[in-house]
Amino acid sequence: MAAVTLPTHYRNVFAELGYAQAEIDARIENTFHTIFYGDEAHRFYHPTGRGLAYIEDTGNHDVRTEGMSYGMMLCVQTDHKAEFDALWSWAMHYMYMQDGPNAGYFAWSCQTDGTPNANGPAPDGEEYFAMALFFAAGRWGCGSGIYDYAAMARRILHSCLHKGEKLGTGRPMWASENHLIKFITECDFTDPSYHLPHFYTLFSLWADEADRPFWAEAARASRAFLHKACHPVTGLCAEYSLYDGTPHNRSDRDQRHDLYYSDAYRTIANMALDYAWFGVDPWQAENAERLQKFFCETLCGRTNGIWEIDGTPLPGEALHPVAITATNAQASLAAGGPNAEVCVRRFWNTSLRDGPRRYYDNCLYFFALLALSGRYRIWPL
Repeated sequence: MAAVTLPTHYRNVFAELGYAQAEIDARIENTFHTIFYGDEAHRFYHPTGRGLAYIEDTGNHDVRTEGMSYGMMLCVQTDHKAEFDALWSWAMHYMYMQDGPNAGYFAWSCQTDGTPNANGPAPDGEEYFAMALFFAAGRWGCGSGIYDYAAMARRILHSCLHKGEKLGTGRPMWASENHLIKFITECDFTDPSYHLPHFYTLFSLWADEADRPFWAEAARASRAFLHKACHPVTGLCAEYSLYDGTPHNRSDRDQRHDLYYSDAYRTIANMALDYAWFGVDPWQAENAERLQKFFCETLCGRTNGIWEIDGTPLPGEALHPVAITATNAQASLAAGGPNAEVCVRRFWNTSLRDGPRRYYDNCLYFFALLALSGRYRIWPL
């Protein structure tokens, strides 16, 4: 495997643009407080007693592995160990499946009392759980049992790759023939926003030794896949794609998923973080500039629409416009064109979202805030 060089410096884009460090730090602290300990109209972190807590998807009134793993990542990046452990304990107590073909995975959705809504996983939860756990091990050290963070991360990743090797033991989350993550284990297509080559690069250092070559190849394969999934003019991608990058619309759903819509917003933020951490794919910077040009010049700053990936507008409004503003700004970790500053300043002047749909927007808002301030970091083992 090629040697991996970890970053020694993390850009503070806000400071580069002249924002005072005290103001940046206050924005981060206030955002954490609002999400975790604000009033009932704003927070979505909920302690339940006995050292457990959950993140609520306020738009769907459930608890998802997406949100639980996002919450853990936000906690480790901001050094909030008690909240991290409370979320992890809830996930293990209510979401971790002990029996059946999905044993070793997490039920992707539960009611807020812990009752499962599903008996299957969503792979973006598992990959974020594993990465947050590795970072927790690096930042705080490991305890015992489920708090042996590194051991638990390796257990999750082992399941992700090796399920199904024995008859009746389920299916893996990555396609062995192409090293690409699946949308769900039962499907032979993918979600571009699930592709996290920067995480896979670190998994190639810290996962079970026998699996490290797979993760190194998964990082390469996902970077190559994203070239095909993103439109060459707009930089946009669909929510779901075939493995060749072609937008994919599930025939068993009423809502289209071959558009630039909710899941898809995360893709450019993921690529920008990969570029900031490892900088191995110059195309990522070019694509970030294309996407920012589309929003800043073609759309004149509009972020509340729905589009085909070629930029064709469609009826309706975005469900998560603040998420678009946040991820467009995070793209500036990679982009160097004239719109990078515009996107960051627009984001800085955007408030956290209120109302029932605040969960997804504000998670991506917080990730962008951390990334653009140099506070979304690798915590090595």
